[in-house]
Amino acid sequence: MSQPTASFGRVGVLFGGRSSERQISLMSGRAVLEALRGRGIDAHAFDPGLQPISQLERSGFARVFIALHGRFGEDGTIQGVLETLRIPYTGSGVQASALAIDKLAAKRLWAWAGIPTPAWHELEADCDFDGILARLGGAVVVKPRSEGSTIGITKVSSNAQGELARAFAEAARYDTRVFAEELVAGRELTCAILGEGRDAQALPLVEIRAPQANYDYHSKYFSDQTQYLCPAPLDPGPAQQIQRLCVKAYTELGARGWGRIDVMLKPQPDGEHPMLLELNTSPGMTGHSLVPMAARQAGMDFGDLVFRILSEATLEVRP
Repeated sequence: MSQPTASFGRVGVLFGGRSSERQISLMSGRAVLEALRGRGIDAHAFDPGLQPISQLERSGFARVFIALHGRFGEDGTIQGVLETLRIPYTGSGVQASALAIDKLAAKRLWAWAGIPTPAWHELEADCDFDGILARLGGAVVVKPRSEGSTIGITKVSSNAQGELARAFAEAARYDTRVFAEELVAGRELTCAILGEGRDAQALPLVEIRAPQANYDYHSKYFSDQTQYLCPAPLDPGPAQQIQRLCVKAYTELGARGWGRIDVMLKPQPDGEHPMLLELNTSPGMTGHSLVPMAARQAGMDFGDLVFRILSEATLEVRP
């Protein structure tokens, strides 16, 4: 039996914030707010980028839906505030959020657990760029360690004119730590996951086909040329294998509530091998977003999705 809407009490929807993904968070939060109100839930907007945290303490929220993306919303900081205020919240807790947004920490944990992820090398301004490029196969993606939405990312396949140093400088605008990751030239998938622990459930896979295979910020949120195939055109066996792998990666990081894992299929002589890139613990909920798309394929409309996520709001340190 579904939970009565009145039992949720006064609900806050946190969106906007102060990260580089503020504009996308505004889009996500407005959609979530409208969906919750459409279900008769007493939902109210709260923007930590404009409103002081002291107002959050006085808000009277019985629980909150976190629709913040990036720093100060997806990195464990707002989760820590909510733990202190004893306000249950959606999504992962403090530790899992901090681990997941730190791409290097997540990759190291996955590699230790035997979960395939592209090779990587942390970069410094004075490192051997040519040597690193060669060790990673001659083509890399340079990334800020803790950014999302492809912000600050550059693909590099040659360093003949200092391309790697320039890519490092671009990524360093957004983060003090930068790394180069092996560029996997293959099909791009994403796997949405709901729930926690043994009850975690992978939704149907989505294949992303962006123009020139460049799934950048514009292609993600504003382009109508990007194609999304859901369910992804894979045989049932390989699709289920990828889903199980993503659920394992999600639980290894201690994630809960919901999330989305990005996957590349690396062509090999014996077939396509999944390589996991990162876990997003507060994915987009815009008109182009992938979690709602996968949920629809599973028979869950947008209102059902946000209702379920809200119903699982909890605290990491429980009474």
